[in-house]
Amino acid sequence: MNNYPSSYVEVPENTNSPMTEVEIIHGCLKQDRSCQKTLYERFYSKMMGICLRYAKNRDEAKDILNEGFMKVFTGLRSYNATGSFEGWIRRIIVHTAIDHLRKNRQEYLIVNTVYANQVGTTKLEEVDEEDLFKNIRQEDIIKAIQELSPAYRTVFNLYVMEEFTHKEIAEKLDISEGTSKSNLSKAKFNLKKNLAHLISPTAK
Repeated sequence: MNNYPSSYVEVPENTNSPMTEVEIIHGCLKQDRSCQKTLYERFYSKMMGICLRYAKNRDEAKDILNEGFMKVFTGLRSYNATGSFEGWIRRIIVHTAIDHLRKNRQEYLIVNTVYANQVGTTKLEEVDEEDLFKNIRQEDIIKAIQELSPAYRTVFNLYVMEEFTHKEIAEKLDISEGTSKSNLSKAKFNLKKNLAHLISPTAK
C-alpha cells in the first residue's frame, strides 16, 4: 500500500443522491439527464483526483476528465456488472489520460535527463518515503506530482498509483522497460526534491 494520495477532493453540489448505482446506470442508458448528472457528480471528486495527477494543471485535468466521462456515457452498455463500477470508470479515466499523452507525445513524453549531480542528491535519496508524507497535505503532494516532467509523472502514476508493471508501462507508452524503471527512479527523486521544503524535521 503506497502513501501517495489517490484522489483530490473537489466536490460539486448534490453528491449524496439516494439513487443506487443500478438505478443510475439504467437511467443513463435511457439518456436520462438527471441520472447522467448524478453519475458525474458522484464520481467527480475521485476521478478529478486521478486527472490532476496526470495533468500539468487544473484546466488540462478538466479536459481529460470531461473526455473520460464522455467515454463512460457512450460505453456504458459494455459494463457487465461483474466488477466494481467505480473501478470500471477509473480504468476509462486512466486510459483517457494515457491517450491524451499519446496525442501530445512530442510535448509530453520528452524525458528530462537532469537528475544526477544535483545539490542535496544524497540527502534526498536517504529520506524514507513513509516519513516524507507523514505531515504533508494531499494538495501539496498533488502539486508536487504535477511539477514533475510529463515523462516522469506518467510513469510514476502508472506504476505507483495504478500498479502497472514496467512491462505494461513500456507497452502502453512505447518505451523500453529500462526507460520506465529509470523514469520511475527519477520521478521519486524529483518528487522528494519538490517536497523538500515541507519535509518534517524528523524526516531530515
